[in-house]
Amino acid sequence: MKSTKVIIFSALAVAAVTVSIFLAINYSNTPSITKLADALDTEEVSFLNQVIPDTDLPPPGTRSLFDHLMAQNDGLPYPYNGFIDLLKDLSPDNKEPLSILVPDGRSLLKGQANKYHPRIITAPDFQGENTPAGLGLATQGQLFLAFVEAADELEVISYNEAAGRFEFQLVKNYCEGCIPQIVYARRAICLTCHQGDTPIFSERPWNETNGQLAVSSMLKTSLKGMTDYFGVDIQQPLASPERIDELTDIGNFFVPSQRVWLEGCGENGNECRRALLSLALQYADQPGQFDPQSDQVKDLITLWSSTYPKNGIEVPQSDLKNRDPLGQSKSTIDWLYDTFTPDISFGDGAKTNDDLEAFEKLPPLSPAIDPLTSRLPKKVLQQNDIDGVYGISRFFTDADITSLNQHYNFSLDLLLKKVEELPNSVFAPKPFSRVVMMRHLLSKELQYCCLDTSDMSPPQVNGVPELAINEHIELKNYEEYCFACHRGNPAKRLDFMSGENEKIVLERIQAKSEIREALDWERYTGSDKASTLMPPTDSIQYKKLKQAGAQPRKEMRDTVPSMFGF
Repeated sequence: MKSTKVIIFSALAVAAVTVSIFLAINYSNTPSITKLADALDTEEVSFLNQVIPDTDLPPPGTRSLFDHLMAQNDGLPYPYNGFIDLLKDLSPDNKEPLSILVPDGRSLLKGQANKYHPRIITAPDFQGENTPAGLGLATQGQLFLAFVEAADELEVISYNEAAGRFEFQLVKNYCEGCIPQIVYARRAICLTCHQGDTPIFSERPWNETNGQLAVSSMLKTSLKGMTDYFGVDIQQPLASPERIDELTDIGNFFVPSQRVWLEGCGENGNECRRALLSLALQYADQPGQFDPQSDQVKDLITLWSSTYPKNGIEVPQSDLKNRDPLGQSKSTIDWLYDTFTPDISFGDGAKTNDDLEAFEKLPPLSPAIDPLTSRLPKKVLQQNDIDGVYGISRFFTDADITSLNQHYNFSLDLLLKKVEELPNSVFAPKPFSRVVMMRHLLSKELQYCCLDTSDMSPPQVNGVPELAINEHIELKNYEEYCFACHRGNPAKRLDFMSGENEKIVLERIQAKSEIREALDWERYTGSDKASTLMPPTDSIQYKKLKQAGAQPRKEMRDTVPSMFGF
């Protein structure tokens, strides 16, 4: 009898502990994304945020790397394979970007991703070559794309060279026959997961991804033998998620490096920033011979003594704990959580990144693996830590160091002398820019693909508003065949169909007399002007317009006055 009582008591004790764990996990520690975002919106403005603001839109005169690439590409590639092809073409080695599939992930669109529509994550991994006239494109750690087909939405994180920060963007209505919108996301929502203003990714062994054989096998079965999904191989080596993890770590350190450059040296620390650049170039040129105990390093630490933040500079934690949705490596806590968390949701989860109410109705994740859970920093850099030197050196590409060596006849002393001779204004409290600094060091107005915004249309938070066409029915054809590329395009020259009402849009179309020739397929097909015909022959709109016959093109051409007025 006594033994039976002990067993019963033990069972009750285990049950009590289990219930306590369940309650603690489900109710005590589950964060609300809405409350987290609202709290971030009300944070005090610091010196860093005065220089690098946490605004939804990028600072005036600056844009994301993604915006620049889309403007130069004349618009969004479609379908998603087009992004892979574009990034491959930009690579000096014609190398495809890294891409993986995540059927059961942790993003805001997790309710829309599954084994039939896995989330695609893509990141280019190259440094472009420099030329005598310009600098090559740097992408490592600076551009990340994620696509969920069922949500018709693309998520983008890309670096803003001029502003010294990452931008968080969405491409809404990214689907066949739709009018896509490139918008900047509400930043506070993004930062609830991207807590250091940087990219994030899971840690080894990346059980959520198709780098694991169990996931790729499940996808092959679900996708009925398909070998690729939107151009991404269904079976990936483990090296693919591993390298994406490394690229997020590279991007993650850009932010604390900017903080060392600005806050470490202080508002009036121009000479401190000069010393920091000098050491960064020494390390970049000869890392094996760099002496972290040198007198110059000690001088920098002395310069930091009056300005370096007393609480140090945090290096954000960009690594999320590994999650195993297939259950092959679950811990006891994970098992308890999955067992006692009700698998109930009211709807299918968020269909866009703005739909927070629907997102929060999904079953919560364990706090240990939930990206919304507050994460401690990887490290806190104190005054005696010189990681910022290494961080600033990482902004320069291998091609940059080669260009500097060639320009200064492989004399590091001459290069460092140039640093000493640069005007004090070069080291004013502004974000560190690899492009700007290379221009100063080489005394050339070097070209760079992704800095000048003079030919770009204004950035959008909510996107160009939908146009209700009631009075000017002649705009209907333009809506179906042209708006996708010419309404909300980052390139100013292509954005001529934007406007808040029908009258404005019609006037802008009528002012573009080139439209008549661009739609004159009969005259120019097969001629030297064939490349100017619209829509582009590789677009969905071209195929639809071709199937529709000549009448829609005639109606569109008739809308635009000829140069002779008849």
